[in-house]
Amino acid sequence: MRTNAQGSQHARHAAAATPPVAAKGPPPPHKDPPPDRGRQILEAAKQVGAVLKRSGHRFALAGSVAVYAHGGGDRPQHDVDFCVLPEDAGAVAEDLRAAGLGVRVPPEDWLLKTTCLDQDVDLIFELSDRPVTEELLDRAEELPVDSVRMPVLSATDLLVSLNTAFSEHHCDFGAVLPVARSLREKVDWDEVRSRCGHEPMPAAFLFLLERLNVIAPDRPPASRREHR
Repeated sequence: MRTNAQGSQHARHAAAATPPVAAKGPPPPHKDPPPDRGRQILEAAKQVGAVLKRSGHRFALAGSVAVYAHGGGDRPQHDVDFCVLPEDAGAVAEDLRAAGLGVRVPPEDWLLKTTCLDQDVDLIFELSDRPVTEELLDRAEELPVDSVRMPVLSATDLLVSLNTAFSEHHCDFGAVLPVARSLREKVDWDEVRSRCGHEPMPAAFLFLLERLNVIAPDRPPASRREHR
């Protein structure tokens, strides 16, 4: 005969073996997909570009967004760069603040910074240690950045700026190679060579482009002058 103690022990074992019923609660909150950073960068470029256009300042889009506007590469994944004249820097800062954008003055004395749609935007008045000039902005092309047309640095000036940024401490050919491939038909490579090919790092990069058949081999100076 089963004793009361044995029955109680059996009941405890049975209860332990029975899984608990999960309590019903509200469904987990819906999580929005992470924002498309490339889209946010383009929107930031459009909004800041629109402010600069309304204010009447001379400027040109630069950097990876300019490459994208020229039809090179995927959507940009870095910050937004604009070139402005050094003498306009103060007025540009005032107009950005009037548009509700905070302006920061970094330790570097060649740019201002702002943030739009959580994306960094640089207002540059020196490009690769050279002041932004009227001539540089004159060579800019008006191109659409999605739905907003704005001046964009010429493809030649973009490649010059990327080449002159190379140094012994920063020489990432792999990052610039896709840009050179995608824009090679729009670039005046003789002009790039004449403006920065005398420096060691740009000369090495241009030689690499020749060996990879991205660009034609350099011509002797005499034939280059005849071509131009």
